[in-house]
Amino acid sequence: MKTRMILVGGFLGAGKTTLLLESARKLIEQGKRVGLITNDQASSLVDTAFLQRSGGSVVEVSGSCFCCNFNGFTDAITYLRVQNDVDIIIAEPVGSCTDLSATIMQPLKQTFKNELILSPLTVLVDPARLQDILDGGTSGLHPSAAYIVKKQLDEADMIVITKTDVLSSNALEVLKKKVSDTWAFAKVFALSAQRDEGLDVWLNEAKSCLDVGTHLTEVDYDIYAQGEAVLGWLNMTVSLQGHAIDWDSFALKVLEALAQRFDASTLAVGHVKVLIETEDQYVIGNLTGKKESLSIRGSAGIGNQAKMILNARVEMSPEELERTVKEVVSTLCSNNVIMQTPESIQCLSPGRPNPTYRYDYVVQ
Repeated sequence: MKTRMILVGGFLGAGKTTLLLESARKLIEQGKRVGLITNDQASSLVDTAFLQRSGGSVVEVSGSCFCCNFNGFTDAITYLRVQNDVDIIIAEPVGSCTDLSATIMQPLKQTFKNELILSPLTVLVDPARLQDILDGGTSGLHPSAAYIVKKQLDEADMIVITKTDVLSSNALEVLKKKVSDTWAFAKVFALSAQRDEGLDVWLNEAKSCLDVGTHLTEVDYDIYAQGEAVLGWLNMTVSLQGHAIDWDSFALKVLEALAQRFDASTLAVGHVKVLIETEDQYVIGNLTGKKESLSIRGSAGIGNQAKMILNARVEMSPEELERTVKEVVSTLCSNNVIMQTPESIQCLSPGRPNPTYRYDYVVQ
């Protein structure tokens, strides 16, 4: 029995994790067995902890991107197929990765043709970032990071404009036309996964369409490598203990304080994610740019103990990012009489992409 495989790419902050969560919930309601694969340069992902609440089976591939650890990616696929007997797998590659058609889609088409039914390569894009790049800007990113965003769109079979709730209907139609005119190869969708608007349209097409990895794009790996290297990359997990702490308020304060520090230094933010969870509740917050991009949902309630996972991707050195995050968390813990116990922290700058495979032709 073949398994449907949906790969959902897109730059940091585009909304991939929310899309995976809501898609998994819909599919499970339809009686499907769903597997989810997350991906990062380091372990301890907010995305993994968050998606484990979807009801689907979740596997994390960490330490390298899918393209540079293709065998690790396919091991995860095999595990979900054999151990969990899933009907559909949705995979979320690292947000700063591109060249996925050549390094993931084509190898999968050739080596897993008897096991998988591949869906078109979907690339998500934040509308504000998209509009600025279409207008010739960089959306506040380093030019090499903006290059990655453009290349992700160049290779997409499907382009999904996310967070449509921030746009008027007229503005959305104008933006969709610009995208269609610029990337004529791609089918264009628009949705708000959080509000469940347009999600069914994309998901139904992704489950049925067979036009997969239809084209490749030229990628300058020197620019690509620089675009990833400008980002400091931090994953941190800490245990928190206090007395009758409002964990929702604490999560908001962490994101607000970090946003204030980054904005004051005019540092571009790929994303900052904070998840605070107790035994049966959680609150999750996201920062995808300046302070006004901050969003928070869920509730961890009021209690004495919690675990916090924090992921940050910011255009600064890993050392400076680690120092900044530690200072902010320590200050807020002290102000709120919270004892923190570090469980893990990893901070790095991604190395040069070195794909396991890179096809120079489209597999038929």
